[in-house]
Amino acid sequence: MAKKNDNSSKEEPIEKQLWKAADKLRKNIDAAEYKHIVLGLIFLKYISDAFDELFNKLKAGNGEFEGADPEDKDEYKAENVFFVPEIARWAFLQSKAKLPTIGKEIDNAMDAIEKDNPLLKNVLPKVFARGNIDPVNLGGLIDLIANIALGDAKARSADLLGHVFEYFLGEFALAEGKKGGQFYTPRSVVELLVEMLEPYKGRVYDPCCGSGGMFVQSEKFVASRQGNVNDISIFGQESNQTTWRLAKMNLAIRGIDSTQVKWNNEGSFLNDVHKDLKADFVIANPPFNDSDWSGDQLRNDGRWKYGMPPAGNANYAWIQHFLYHLSPDGIAGFVLAKGSLTSKSSGEGDIRKALIEARLVDCIVNLPAKLFLNTQIPASLWFLSRNKANGAHSAGSGQSCRNRTDEVLFIDARNEGRLINRRTKELSEEDIQKIASTYHNWRSADGKYEDIKGFCNSASIERVRELDYVLTPGRYVGLPDDEDDFDFNERFTKLKAEFEEQLKEEARLNEIILENFTKVKLSDNT
Repeated sequence: MAKKNDNSSKEEPIEKQLWKAADKLRKNIDAAEYKHIVLGLIFLKYISDAFDELFNKLKAGNGEFEGADPEDKDEYKAENVFFVPEIARWAFLQSKAKLPTIGKEIDNAMDAIEKDNPLLKNVLPKVFARGNIDPVNLGGLIDLIANIALGDAKARSADLLGHVFEYFLGEFALAEGKKGGQFYTPRSVVELLVEMLEPYKGRVYDPCCGSGGMFVQSEKFVASRQGNVNDISIFGQESNQTTWRLAKMNLAIRGIDSTQVKWNNEGSFLNDVHKDLKADFVIANPPFNDSDWSGDQLRNDGRWKYGMPPAGNANYAWIQHFLYHLSPDGIAGFVLAKGSLTSKSSGEGDIRKALIEARLVDCIVNLPAKLFLNTQIPASLWFLSRNKANGAHSAGSGQSCRNRTDEVLFIDARNEGRLINRRTKELSEEDIQKIASTYHNWRSADGKYEDIKGFCNSASIERVRELDYVLTPGRYVGLPDDEDDFDFNERFTKLKAEFEEQLKEEARLNEIILENFTKVKLSDNT
């Protein structure tokens, strides 16, 4: 039996094995605190591995590295590799892993790395010497993470470490529940947004970027289509400094330039650090129904071209902020609470009407429930296009798009997705492709799009007007054919017959019971 368990363990992906082992070492440390310990160590391992690889080339001195000094910081800067001082190198720290002072050693290492690499200033966690962290468990984590790059995996340790970092972000978000949702957008939602937007080249902007998942997925998308990741540049902003640090590490471990991912505690509304940016793609998951967005201080802001957003809800402020930063051919895809599709309070209905009449709304997707960790509020995806006449970003994707100025695509994906635990759903790869291909076929000049009852409908602006500018997909797509053909009378007659048959069966059983009871009673009397 033990052998069988061992085999099943080997079949398990390395990131799951590592997570289980790391979670065992957590003991009584809160997940919100523990994530900085584990993710900080994974990041340290990544930059140390990248440093070691270049260090060995410089030391060997072959070819272009002839006569190079392996301790010269400029050599590493030239190759976009972080310089790691001796006290921060993984081999040095692993040699100290069993000492009671290991926490202090790691904090010193983080300080030294930041000192030699200005791009990492105020990014790395220095929490390892705190009293609630058992040095034995910390040493165990170091040994555990050291095993990531064993054997054949060493050559691809950077990719593997990036994958593990991303997986751990998701697991920590699940472990934290509601709080975890503040820094992490579920992977399948990010994949769907990116797959629909297709950011092949240009400027990608996320003004509430969390831990950077939208940027990572955009780069993955380009790489998976054999594109050049240098063709896209990222711009971001985050108001939570702890989350911003996670984003900077997440991007650095992927080799993504994060110099334009900024932090300030005022946020994108009050302190827009990319004020002059016109992005080709906006991709975001802003806080749902945020009432604390300083709306009262921004009543006359130039971004509110389509109407003054209510001070008590930021949804339509976010929409107009995204539009403000879109280039003339730009396209935006973002998550909003489903209520934004119908709300008429405090002028929101008028803003939505103005957006629709300006021919900016391209597609609306109704999402399944239980996708998000931090809220049970139903959610939707909005896609806005600055140029629906000739396909907006067709130059980036190489796709020829048709003129869809007077149409809006509605997709009702409420029935998609699968449960991964009792409280949480995720979209499968098939779900993502089904939704994304529907959108692509609809906007493509040579796409084969057809309305599907209960799932998708291409509605005219006139139809949207008839429904008073309500954007709920269910109002447009109707019922699936099997439900649309539902015959109430036939179903009622069938249920009535089944019920009557059940009553007859119960009466017959009662008769048998009564008959047997009478026989027993008579037998007892005799």
